[in-house]
Amino acid sequence: MPDASLLDKFPAPTDQPFVVEHVSDEFTSVCPVTGHPDFGSVTVRFEPKPANAGGTCVELKSLKLYLQSFRNEGIYYEAVTNQIRDDLVALMQPTWLQVITHWKGRGGISSVIRATSGTVPCEFLTMTK
Repeated sequence: MPDASLLDKFPAPTDQPFVVEHVSDEFTSVCPVTGHPDFGSVTVRFEPKPANAGGTCVELKSLKLYLQSFRNEGIYYEAVTNQIRDDLVALMQPTWLQVITHWKGRGGISSVIRATSGTVPCEFLTMTK
């Protein structure tokens, strides 16, 4: 499975609420049925807990290496999205977190998968990317 031990974090820089959004447009994994590569993008949005409550943010290079650890993994889209959510929540324990994966079309079908933790504000629920 992908390697969550690659993920690292750093302390949130403020006690004031803020939202972080990271987008990886070059995500790849492998279809567990056909062995063909799957291509997509991953958007991660979250609100860290305040600094005075021990809030943290994911370090970007570690996130990149973690996402690359899916590259040769035979895994369904839904499992990818939920695995990323679960690993990032375990790492940071944010106020809320949203992972959206957009998968390139294959056979005329493209897919969007969303996985959340906590109460995501309404304005982020309708955003596609």
